[in-house]
Amino acid sequence: MSKSPTAKYHPETRLVHSGILRSQFAETSEALFLTQGYVYDTAELCEARFKGEDPGFIYSRYSNPTVSMFEQRMAELEGAEAARATATGMAAVTTAMLAPLKAGDHVVASKQLFGSCRYVVEDLLPRYGIQSTLVDGLDLDQWRKAMRPNTKTCFLESPTNPTLDVLDIGAIAEIAHQAGARLVVDNVFATPIWQSPLALGADVVVYSATKHIDGQGRTLGGVILSSNAFVQEHLQTFLRQTGPSISPFNAWVLLKGLETLGVRVRQQTESAAAIAEALASHPKISRLIYPGRSDHPQAATVKKQMRAGSTLIGFEVKGGKAAAFRVLNALKLARISNNLGDAKSLVTHPATTTHQRLAPEVRAELGIGEGFIRYSTGLEHKDDLIEDLTAALETA
Repeated sequence: MSKSPTAKYHPETRLVHSGILRSQFAETSEALFLTQGYVYDTAELCEARFKGEDPGFIYSRYSNPTVSMFEQRMAELEGAEAARATATGMAAVTTAMLAPLKAGDHVVASKQLFGSCRYVVEDLLPRYGIQSTLVDGLDLDQWRKAMRPNTKTCFLESPTNPTLDVLDIGAIAEIAHQAGARLVVDNVFATPIWQSPLALGADVVVYSATKHIDGQGRTLGGVILSSNAFVQEHLQTFLRQTGPSISPFNAWVLLKGLETLGVRVRQQTESAAAIAEALASHPKISRLIYPGRSDHPQAATVKKQMRAGSTLIGFEVKGGKAAAFRVLNALKLARISNNLGDAKSLVTHPATTTHQRLAPEVRAELGIGEGFIRYSTGLEHKDDLIEDLTAALETA
């Protein structure tokens, strides 16, 4: 992916201008190319295109102008050499993990993972002869001890879903590289606005673009960002032949979402910090977790690797599941949903939704109690959200 003239600008400017490919009509908004295939003026040109000697598009399963614009914009924002978009965030995670691996390889991953990510590591990869080890992502000694001669990939989320643990990306990258492995980081909760894993030492970054990048509950999408070498050697053929491709329409929606990403994330983070402050000493809450606070368990790591907190808050309601459900049901503004990063505030009970397939003892080990609630802050006024939450907590 060639360097764009907009790469020199601040992130807010790149979010609006990077990657634009204008047609002969010189449109202002990015064009939406809803085409499956492309035509060639000559058979010789068609041959050259398939050989890779001509840089044009071939088939929208793996190359499309609208998708290319989204990939280019994400690459510039992330500071990556290249990007490839996928149909969903989980398609991005699975592709980034599976594409470079083979039977006999070994993966080390943090046990603090979204349920579907943990399924890929713990259940899916071993079916294909790829061994996996789960470690406490906060314990660097566990990472070191888990490394083997055949360890090829390490995987983590930071902040984690849903307990907002913040893992030391730079230290874990160093451990992975000393063992000859690559580090893949799921950066969804931090967003590219607040954290840059590649600059911290990670080799690959993945996003569910469904979350903050769209940010308005409209569409699904994912993206993988890395070096040109990783994309060409591992992703390009895998994506071309297996087809976890994003729709051009979805890529277009995500392009429009990127234009306001910085504005939305900053406002949501400011509101999340205010809500966390308001709830910190609430008598109905036994534990509150927010990466922007000095009482966060990994506050020093947050300060070292993140530019601000998060749009997410986690808190434990006294009284377990019954009390948590009363709070959820009493909310008027925040709506119950398993999504996050939306313009609307969304609230989730992880023990019965995103992490319900885990055994109770595993959830307890991860800090996902029966009273734990994950709160995704939207764009509503922070005072209204605080009032809504405070009133709902009275029902606990």
